[in-house]
Amino acid sequence: MSSETVTSLFDNIWSIFTIVLFFGGSIFVHELGHFLAARRRGVKVTRFSIGFGPPIWSHTAKDGVEYRVSWLPLGGYVALPQLADMSTIEGENDGDAVSLPPVSYATRMIVFAAGAFFNVLFALFLASILWFIGQPVVEEEQTTRIGFVHPTLTLANGKKVDGPAYRAGLQTGDTILTVDGRTVKTMNDIGQLVALGAGRDDEGQPAVNIEYDHNGERKKTTALVALSGRDEIRDLGIETAAKVTVAGVQPGTPADAAGLKFRDIITHIDGKPVGYLSFISDYLRDGAGKPVKVTYLREDKSNDVVVTPVKVTDPETKLNAYRLGLQLKGALTVNIIHTPPWEQVWEKAVSTWRTLQSVINPHSNIGINKLSGPVGIGKIYWDAAQAGIRYVLWIAILVNVNLAIFNLLPIPVLDGGHMLFATIGKIRGRALPVNFIAAAQSVFIVLLFSMILYVSVFDVRRIVRDGPNEPPAKESTKPAEAGK
Repeated sequence: MSSETVTSLFDNIWSIFTIVLFFGGSIFVHELGHFLAARRRGVKVTRFSIGFGPPIWSHTAKDGVEYRVSWLPLGGYVALPQLADMSTIEGENDGDAVSLPPVSYATRMIVFAAGAFFNVLFALFLASILWFIGQPVVEEEQTTRIGFVHPTLTLANGKKVDGPAYRAGLQTGDTILTVDGRTVKTMNDIGQLVALGAGRDDEGQPAVNIEYDHNGERKKTTALVALSGRDEIRDLGIETAAKVTVAGVQPGTPADAAGLKFRDIITHIDGKPVGYLSFISDYLRDGAGKPVKVTYLREDKSNDVVVTPVKVTDPETKLNAYRLGLQLKGALTVNIIHTPPWEQVWEKAVSTWRTLQSVINPHSNIGINKLSGPVGIGKIYWDAAQAGIRYVLWIAILVNVNLAIFNLLPIPVLDGGHMLFATIGKIRGRALPVNFIAAAQSVFIVLLFSMILYVSVFDVRRIVRDGPNEPPAKESTKPAEAGK
């Protein structure tokens, strides 16, 4: 067996272990919260199950609780016959709710909320580990300065359209201050707010309001965003700035004669900032062979040199172009930062809430089919495991915050639905009819599982369509290279 095969086998085993440990662990922690809160408040527990349906493994302990792992790994439950009749999804159990003493409103709220509370605690615990070991971030994305404005974008149908930011007048070097009135601090903030936005112009076209700084002047613009890529996500058409570095100099070329060397960082051409890889070739094409002033960094010292490009003909396309004789690479730098755990959890909570708002907003372009179900989450964990434990922890924190918020939604079957029924009963002075609650739960459990199945179909489609994804770089992002 070759070393590559052994490595691949180990990576696959590690990825499976990661999914079971962190994804399954998140479900276990949620149900453990319900279980411990119920025990603490004197509520009878008849079953603790990870998964739904028939059991794979089952054991009834001395405390009378049946502990089981079931076949459908779509969640879990703690059977509490005094609090809710969940036989629709839990199956029949030995609990006799009629003969058991009634449970107070406070106990109901504490037990139902405990699952989400434990997910938040678990997220804070994982975030504390990530705080200690450090979280990987791309240095160039920790700013809102535009490195590249796409002149065109490709839609899902293959049609090319003008780039939204380009059409709106945004330029390389501009700094975006707000998106739809919300202050942004990173490129990720911008991308998220644009993708989840629900703004429309007078004709109903997707739009986003941008406030930005251009050479010290504060400006405003409205960009008609494009639905780009296969998933038709709102896109502004901008990229982060990347360091354009000399990967090689061709002998006998203008760049060689000018003294440019390997590892020089090209910062400006004729005083214009070079923020993305193809900037130089674009600029040379428009200059039609005129001499250009190249500003570069060597050992942290800035230098200027005038270089006259030469015209070359592409042997395949027969098109003429102007070149300096450089091989360039655009690299992004991955740094390790230490973000306090409460900030990490709050950031994930804000992101989750924005996503939920976008899903229910009819003016957004985010539908249920854009969400990830168990299959999609498993794939995300799989890719993260290939990149390293830091990425796994980051995903696990997000998943636990998602579980906490989702389960508190006032929807029958979910914890928030139970809390809603209990509150309505408290207000009206008597509990809602058992038949009504059972009927509502039956309807919504069908809807919930239908949604999970629907989302999973799109998860599978994306996995098949996109093929194996390259995981995030462990130390640095993979550089793109081009000849100039």
